[in-house]
Amino acid sequence: MSDKQKRDVSRRVFIKAAVTGTVASSIVMTGFPDIVPASVLGQKAPSNRINVGAIGTGRISRDHDMPGVLKHDDARIIAVCDVDSKRVDDAKKLVNGHYSKKTGKTYDGVTGYGDYRELLANKDIDAVLISTPDHWHALIGIHAVEAGKDVYMQKPASLTIAEGRALSDSVRRTKRIMQIGSQQRSSPQFRYAAELVRNGRIGQLKTVSVGLPGDPPGDEEPEMPVPKNLNYEMWLGSTPKAYYTEKRVHPQNDYSRPGWLRCEQFGAGMITGWGSHHIDCSHWAMDTELTGPIEVWGSAEFPNKGLWDVHGKFRTEALYANGVKMIVSNDLPNGIKFEGTQGWIFVTRGNYSVTASDPVAKQTDSKALSASDPKIITSVIGPNEVHLYKSSDHHGNWLESVKTRKPPIAPVEVGHRSCSACLIHHVAMKLKRKVYWDPKKEKFKNDDEANTMLSRFQRRPYVIS
Repeated sequence: MSDKQKRDVSRRVFIKAAVTGTVASSIVMTGFPDIVPASVLGQKAPSNRINVGAIGTGRISRDHDMPGVLKHDDARIIAVCDVDSKRVDDAKKLVNGHYSKKTGKTYDGVTGYGDYRELLANKDIDAVLISTPDHWHALIGIHAVEAGKDVYMQKPASLTIAEGRALSDSVRRTKRIMQIGSQQRSSPQFRYAAELVRNGRIGQLKTVSVGLPGDPPGDEEPEMPVPKNLNYEMWLGSTPKAYYTEKRVHPQNDYSRPGWLRCEQFGAGMITGWGSHHIDCSHWAMDTELTGPIEVWGSAEFPNKGLWDVHGKFRTEALYANGVKMIVSNDLPNGIKFEGTQGWIFVTRGNYSVTASDPVAKQTDSKALSASDPKIITSVIGPNEVHLYKSSDHHGNWLESVKTRKPPIAPVEVGHRSCSACLIHHVAMKLKRKVYWDPKKEKFKNDDEANTMLSRFQRRPYVIS
């Protein structure tokens, strides 16, 4: 039997195992030269490596998530998965090419999958990257932790608040490690800004202003034949059926920004796209990471025609129980401004971007941290003051957590609360009125209309049970 035939047999058996919940222990996996599974080595073996599978191999995975793991010698990407077979092949070439260059010899140790359940059934895989479109995050995350995998998952945590709660509960129940891809927490200026605010360098915090980029509308797009390399039915997942057109999904000939980011069917737009980053870091400074706003109001422009229908220009405001007011708008500079009784601090990414096709122009002033008084940002945080979790490498921090079992810098409950806050702002945009939120019950107060927006219809079989 050839190696390819062996892989095909193993693949079919693993699919069956994923469905039945069992895995045949007698299967001999092929296609992993020079790799010893961590399950064989044992946790204390000196050559122990974390075997990683990448689920979703598009723009953010190629430019950010896979490179974030590839640079670490204590991890090895041994599998890649995508519903687009062209992207699977490209990902295999990317990873095999990296290890070939690193080892100085031909390397062909990466297995490709078209179904993430098959990848999760592979017992040689210890952890996974989830870099899919937003509407797939929660379901794959739940299945991954239930399969015993530790997870690095792109933000936002979920498509809906109900999904996010189910995800966080699953991670807690299974005791797996999950890092949310809120990588700004691993950027020194965001941590330092939060420490300065927490330690009263601007007095009592009063207002937080969050500036986000916007998304322009688009034209109507014609129905197109589904490419043979794309499993479009599975790509749609839990969302309603819709005709295929390339700009609804992702480019077939490159890895530029995909169109699904601008379709409400698959996400909420920039309010969760960049909002998950900036509101997360705002919560960090506000000491509200495990709660949320109590009131939100605002409005937004939504396209009345065209394929792309996420919000355009918008402004929302929120009130927290500690009295802090948060303003979020596309008219504000991209970043976070903290205003207190004794000054202000502004923090941004400066000229840093995650991918080449980020929809954000470089700042004319690349300064990542500024303040009303330079003395604010040159002050030293004393040993008895508040010092926040320090990380300089978001993927590296996740891998370290996988090894030590200590919480990562962006754990799932924190990511869920940041995402929830964004989605509450989105509800206020849609309803064009004030909504009142109960952070403990995670329900809108006396508002049946708003509470219907906590979840969405899920198309079978892609359902969170």
